[in-house]
Amino acid sequence: MRRRIRGDRAAETKAPACVLPIEEESLRALETAEQADADMRAFFPQLLDPALPQQEVQGKSESLGRAAANLGKALARTYEMQDELNARWRDIRRQNRRRMLPLPANAAVDSSESASAHFAKGLNLYKLLLIFYVGSFAGVVVEMLWCLIRNGYIESRAGLVYGPFNLLYGAGAVALTVCLYRFRNRGSWLSFLGGMVVGSVVEYVCSWGQEMVMGTRSWDYSDMPFNLNGRICLLYSIFWGVLGAMWMKNLYPRIAQLILKIPNCAGKVLTWALAVFFVFNSLMSALSLYRWYGRTYEVPASNAFFEWIDERFPDERMEKIYANMVFLTQ
Repeated sequence: MRRRIRGDRAAETKAPACVLPIEEESLRALETAEQADADMRAFFPQLLDPALPQQEVQGKSESLGRAAANLGKALARTYEMQDELNARWRDIRRQNRRRMLPLPANAAVDSSESASAHFAKGLNLYKLLLIFYVGSFAGVVVEMLWCLIRNGYIESRAGLVYGPFNLLYGAGAVALTVCLYRFRNRGSWLSFLGGMVVGSVVEYVCSWGQEMVMGTRSWDYSDMPFNLNGRICLLYSIFWGVLGAMWMKNLYPRIAQLILKIPNCAGKVLTWALAVFFVFNSLMSALSLYRWYGRTYEVPASNAFFEWIDERFPDERMEKIYANMVFLTQ
């Protein structure tokens, strides 16, 4: 009697807690596949018959191919649903467990945005511009801290002449957000792989563009293993992957939640005011770099404005701002 009771309890624990209709359909599909396999094995001997119409064989083959494609799509979609369900649940449980520095789940942020008429909800221009500004600043801070930890001193990683901002990091943050936004409620592994690809492409394009337009280079991975033209390398691609996972699961939801707290009117004014500042800053940086390049080859200033640029941004100041920049034609 005791053995029977234990066996019944074991059966109850092994029984699934929930059976969705899609699981029932999958069992029927499995039975159908087994029946189709039996029918095919019965049909195989007929292939030896010279009178067997080719159209019949081709028709069966094409039908099996369509079935395989449909089942493959269903398999992929089912796995996506399972991965998203597990990821959403993990994120929500992690949110509920944290008391200090709570980390909002992307699902919670999505719910708050959908219930509001906020100026930067979803993935619109306002939110991307704000993310660009935050990324331009945060990237410089992280790089400076990394330099301090690695080398023991602080060195500028700025890309603009006014303030600790670098457009590369801002562009990287926007690219990660746009490309990985669809995976925000999926497993971290997708954000990791996507971050590797997106970050490496952004870094390569920015390096190539800087060299083509300005004739300078700010980083060179030629001495690193598995590098591509010195512009990207495997190690930093992995760093981009880690950053992609951290961005979508940790940093983006926090930033999105903070953006939701900005009032609509003040937020729109602030966004466009910063846009004007960044455009002006970028223009001044380009002109200053142009004159720095000219002074390197003793090209005199052609007008009073460039004389003011030379006075305002002499070589000593430019070398501090762009500590790693090298003119390739020197």
